[in-house]
Amino acid sequence: MAATSHPLATQAAIQTLQNGGNAMDAAIAACAVQCVVEPHSTGVGGDCFCLYAPEGSDELVAYNGSGRTPAATDADALLRSGMKDIPRYSPVSVTVPGAIDAWVRLLKDHGRLSLAEVLMPAIGYAEDGFPISPRIHFDMANQAEFLGNDPVSSATYLKDGKAPAVGSVMRLPQLARTMRAVAEQGSDVFYKGWIARDIVERLQELGGVHTMDDLARAGGEYVAPIASRYRDHTIHQCPPNGQGVIALLLLNMMQRFDIDPGGPLTADRIHLEIEACRLAYAARNHFVGDPEFSAVPVEVLLSDDYARKLAGSIDMSRATVPAVDIDVPRHRDTVYISVVDEDRNACSFINTLFFGFGSGITAPESGVTLHNRGQGFTLQEGHPNRIAPGKRPLHTIIPAMETKDGRAQMSFGVMGGQYQAFGHMQFLSRYHDFGLDLQEAMDAPRFMADPFNGQVEMENAIDADICEDLVRRGHDIATASVPIGGSQAIAIDWENNVLTGASDPRKDGCAIGY
Repeated sequence: MAATSHPLATQAAIQTLQNGGNAMDAAIAACAVQCVVEPHSTGVGGDCFCLYAPEGSDELVAYNGSGRTPAATDADALLRSGMKDIPRYSPVSVTVPGAIDAWVRLLKDHGRLSLAEVLMPAIGYAEDGFPISPRIHFDMANQAEFLGNDPVSSATYLKDGKAPAVGSVMRLPQLARTMRAVAEQGSDVFYKGWIARDIVERLQELGGVHTMDDLARAGGEYVAPIASRYRDHTIHQCPPNGQGVIALLLLNMMQRFDIDPGGPLTADRIHLEIEACRLAYAARNHFVGDPEFSAVPVEVLLSDDYARKLAGSIDMSRATVPAVDIDVPRHRDTVYISVVDEDRNACSFINTLFFGFGSGITAPESGVTLHNRGQGFTLQEGHPNRIAPGKRPLHTIIPAMETKDGRAQMSFGVMGGQYQAFGHMQFLSRYHDFGLDLQEAMDAPRFMADPFNGQVEMENAIDADICEDLVRRGHDIATASVPIGGSQAIAIDWENNVLTGASDPRKDGCAIGY
């Protein structure tokens, strides 16, 4: 079974499984397709993270495929130039892309098929074209004005300055050439060859300090997963520099409260989740960064004492807004993929450009659109997430896995930038605490407190009287302008040998099994 946010990607994953590939092969094949057919959400110029359960074991493999800043990065020089925060359309927002390095290494270590076989479906769509769906058109139209900042991006993705029409066919020949080169020559062509030169020259044209050496040094790493118990399951996340630790903190907090008999959408329950969100994200903004540069107190953040302290500070009668610690970008675009194969290898895989079309900077010869993950840094002196040479930013993307009794029970993830940690808690609570099935848990209306200004973004399916109650408690409620996030999940029923999948209706995707 495979679940992604685009039907062509899910189809590519299923075809890969049917052609003898395993869950890792299928996940990367699907991701590569999404780099073509969802170019605003993800790309080869982005980063990725992965959790993998070999044969459904709870001995998980975790991979951090996030990139680093150039060696010549200088926070003080940026401040002297008048920069107060990191602009999106700027080479400063571009860290070295980690996705291709991660794909190649994960396939070599855990896949069955060749890189060329896995990338074939994506190359086909890039060369021959793919249709623009209503959701893809909507997302691209939202970024059309921004793409106008970059002549290469505008020429690549827009037609007469506008998003391509619904039902029209888009082709990405430069990206096809890049993917074919990687398929034939491996990651070296991306990080040391003509693709790297194309990326570096474009960034330097815009004032960037990236060099060929910076790209040649690219390399992700296997990391030890972190975990916490929720009810009678264990939830696994990748460690910092990602925000998975905050998803676990939220779960630790929420299981200290009684389950609301009225369901997940009462005023009391929503208030409780909002307040927990504010507290947990304040901790994230204060503590989480690249652990190679500053100590991230993971054990403290996951301790019973810390969860008890935060949970005990929630006042059910009124809203509170913690002090702002750091300004981090709020918008987001990411793809999440879940695949389980016949041997019960389970792959939880996430790949991102961060914002829609990332930095908006596209290298002209390779067609590589570069992410803006550098906006995850701060220029605040002394902060653990301050930008520095060779450093990885705070990352929002977090694949997850649930295990019980030594076996993987569910591969799942939530898209939506800052929402992801909170979204993991919402999804698991609705599934385990309130008895919703996988699809119901995804479909239910969402909300989230902005970690910085305190405003609560809420989907409009939540009853008006509940919103009025929350306003009386002091919450600033705003209707979400777009659907909040997205998600996919596959659950494994070991006793009956059945897989159950779900894909979020807020995106175009689907879950398919056979």
